[in-house]
Amino acid sequence: MLQNVADRIDKAFQNFFRRVKNGDKKVGYPRFKGFDRYDSLTYKQIDFGWEIKDSNLKLSKIGPIKIKLHRSIVGALRTCIIRRQASKWYACFSCEVELKPLPKNDKAVGIDVGLENFATLSTKEKIANPRFFKTDQEALAKAQRKLSKQEKGSCQRKKAKKVVGRIHERISNRRNNFCHQQARKLANRFGIICIEKLNIKGMQSGNFKSINRNIADVAWNQFANVLSQKAEEAARQLVAVDPKGTSQKCSQCGTIVKKTLAARWHNCPVCNCHLHRDYNASLNILRLGLQSLGINPRSPRL
Repeated sequence: MLQNVADRIDKAFQNFFRRVKNGDKKVGYPRFKGFDRYDSLTYKQIDFGWEIKDSNLKLSKIGPIKIKLHRSIVGALRTCIIRRQASKWYACFSCEVELKPLPKNDKAVGIDVGLENFATLSTKEKIANPRFFKTDQEALAKAQRKLSKQEKGSCQRKKAKKVVGRIHERISNRRNNFCHQQARKLANRFGIICIEKLNIKGMQSGNFKSINRNIADVAWNQFANVLSQKAEEAARQLVAVDPKGTSQKCSQCGTIVKKTLAARWHNCPVCNCHLHRDYNASLNILRLGLQSLGINPRSPRL
């Protein structure tokens, strides 16, 4: 386990020195993590620090622990991470697996993510924004108010803290499940998937708190990471394009039509194109993605 601890410390200081060298405003000196902030242990070598026998997980210096193996392990086991989340303990195994490419598919799609809808596809389909945080916002606020009233170090505070952690865990699990399901559907349907390469931190700077909360809730980066994994596993092509101007440019004639965030429709004065701004952006994203691959966006096979 100490090998991983040394890796974490080294990575933290390397990032700190990099920020100092770049002259960042917030350099963020590595902070000490107390017992209530350090939530995982990593065993790097199988059959040396840990092993699975029947329904038990044998850990070095700890001994055998009974586990619920909720699905069979596929591939060659490599590492084991013992993780604490909301007063629960999980054993996460990393395995080396072979890719399972799907049948070749020439279909291409452009995806524009947003807040009104989670995503708009160039096929005119829309994926609704589930707004997981907003659904549990009232319950979370109530639990946090109760937590703030408890005396520090008391048993009541520990119980209240578990309730808050459980609500955050529920929101996280729902969001993670949603991202995996939608990414799998897209990877199964399309051979070429074009998305935007977004700068989330830049988008959140200078905005109202409510807008930043909605941007964090929709989890665009998490979706992009999961989609990248699914695409690689299925031997699909994932292309990330520069999002600059995708909402302003007309997808039919290329004219720049300036719009505010409040304007939800694209109306081109040159070619009289009338489209929803998200659908117009998805068409531009698809065009840019195909051009980067050297494919004619007007090809009839697409």
